[in-house]
Amino acid sequence: MKAIHVREFGGPEVMRLEEIADPKPGPGQVVVKLKAVGVNPLDTYIRAGRYGKWPLPYIPGFDAAGVVEEIGQGVKRVAVDDRVYLAGTLTGAYAEKALCEESQVHPIPDLVSYKQGAALGIPYTAAYRALFQRGRALAGETLLIHGATGSVGMATLQWARIAGLTVIATGGTDQGLALVSAHGAHHVLNHNTPGYLEQIPELTGGRGVNLIVELAADINLGKDLRVLATGGRVVVVGWKGKAEIDPGDAYERETAIIFMSLFDAPPQEVTGIHAAIDSGLVSGTIRPVVSMELPLDEASDAHDSVMLPGALGKIVLIPVKDR
Repeated sequence: MKAIHVREFGGPEVMRLEEIADPKPGPGQVVVKLKAVGVNPLDTYIRAGRYGKWPLPYIPGFDAAGVVEEIGQGVKRVAVDDRVYLAGTLTGAYAEKALCEESQVHPIPDLVSYKQGAALGIPYTAAYRALFQRGRALAGETLLIHGATGSVGMATLQWARIAGLTVIATGGTDQGLALVSAHGAHHVLNHNTPGYLEQIPELTGGRGVNLIVELAADINLGKDLRVLATGGRVVVVGWKGKAEIDPGDAYERETAIIFMSLFDAPPQEVTGIHAAIDSGLVSGTIRPVVSMELPLDEASDAHDSVMLPGALGKIVLIPVKDR
């Protein structure tokens, strides 16, 4: 099969398409023939050597969707030819096939495309964990999503509407603001407009927002603390650099800054997230947005694009067709 390999850390150019042996499943394992592969900012941090001591060489990627090709002894949750999405793999996702533990493979209904399935893994699990498991969001609260137009932001918006929150969403382009508005945001703000957060008191009756899901803490965290309601919370998703805050802004309102690490989630909480995703897919309330698709051998271009400001939904790679 063909797969993208990283043999040294560096820029997008270190990713090379290579021919390697097909994976074979052991007990409790599943081989999935991939139809679409999700690209996440995390993939770029690992490739650049900015995410701990990642072992080399490796195949990038965590998220994908496809068809079960082989199953190992003892596998019961899925069968050959099932349509599935992946939330992690054993071998990496930027490939024509991936080897997974049975627990990493989840069914998708026929109404969900493979491209949409590839947009589920990290975005929807991170958004759910940030909102409910870390942020303790409650129906009737007001939520600010700072950077709502990317894949995690869109997932957060959809989860929040399902749960009955009032959503204020920010974006940096007219197209992005139209997208989040179409997906149910009650109020939209352009975060490139000077003083845009000055609208928060009017939008919240002077109370401030109860919860913020923050996707660019290095830029926004200090400002976030000044628009929270008393007892409000900021959940920081991802980390790109240092942030400067005035602790007094948090002290005055008894607010909290909460950090979310998806990979530290207890197994029972991960199980709960995927049960919620399954329910949302079946009901149609979860609708992943795919903005760009590229062939697998253009993974370097995908890594450039996923880091550009003004993201709109998910970027996916389409594995090279069989010869």
